[in-house]
Amino acid sequence: MEIDLLIIGAGPAGLTAAQYGARANLKVLVIELLAPGGQALVIDILENYPGNVGQPPKSGYDFAMDLHKQAQDFGASFITGEVSSVKKENNNFLVSLSDGSSYTAKAVIVATGSKPRLLGIPGENEFSGKGVSYCATCDGSFYKEKHIIVAGGGDAACDEARFLSRLSDKVTIVHRRDAFRAQKALVERTLANPNIKVRFNTVILEVKGELKVKSVVLADTVTGAITEEEADAVFISVGTVPQSMLVKNLAALDDDGYIITDRKMSTNVPGLFAAGDIHSGAFRQVLTAAADGAVAAHNAAAFIDRIA
Repeated sequence: MEIDLLIIGAGPAGLTAAQYGARANLKVLVIELLAPGGQALVIDILENYPGNVGQPPKSGYDFAMDLHKQAQDFGASFITGEVSSVKKENNNFLVSLSDGSSYTAKAVIVATGSKPRLLGIPGENEFSGKGVSYCATCDGSFYKEKHIIVAGGGDAACDEARFLSRLSDKVTIVHRRDAFRAQKALVERTLANPNIKVRFNTVILEVKGELKVKSVVLADTVTGAITEEEADAVFISVGTVPQSMLVKNLAALDDDGYIITDRKMSTNVPGLFAAGDIHSGAFRQVLTAAADGAVAAHNAAAFIDRIA
């Protein structure tokens, strides 16, 4: 099947790119492995998106569903599938799926985003889904009034802790540094929340339990003291890993595996663009992901016009 613009990934970047591509009168196809929305789906309240006001502001899920509908209304097509390879053949791209199907496109936007980074400690994999989680809005309701540990110190960790603090008054954030890396407003609200206890200079060495999580082993990074504390759940929010394997042999990547782009979201391969969390230097906010998608689609349309 030959199309104009093929977009891999349906997070905020991919959905916005689909909308702008379709509005440019391109034949647009979006391929998403899971559900449209990407990491926006796990945002409880999208309070820092410009214009998203009301009581309460729109959730990440509702925002993503609106983006999806907009793109569809403008004419973009969506399919669910796993992309297995992206190749440049002559002036076109051949995008193959794991089910054996393939598509030919004049331009491709990679918007595959990133996935949660693991701590890589004993017990993390063993208790995944049994007390260890990477999504508070997905799994938080299972731990109402329970003792919850949150690992991390950035925006996402503070957001996760705030959401969980509405479910339990026994939330503890452990962060390996002596201060949060999150935005100032988030830090202030986190430190002022009576349901959240903060332990700086602390790392989790191990998650322990039997059929489910029962405790965590903690280490003080300053004194070296090791303690074990009871816990019913561990929510891990320590950053992300780029999902760039599809193009690792095609596009230039930085040292961390993110796709290198210019200000037009162009890669070193003509006709191949990247948008959202996947590209090097991204701010990794819903707002900037959407902006990246619009820029990528605009320049993809210009590229297609040039080669027509």
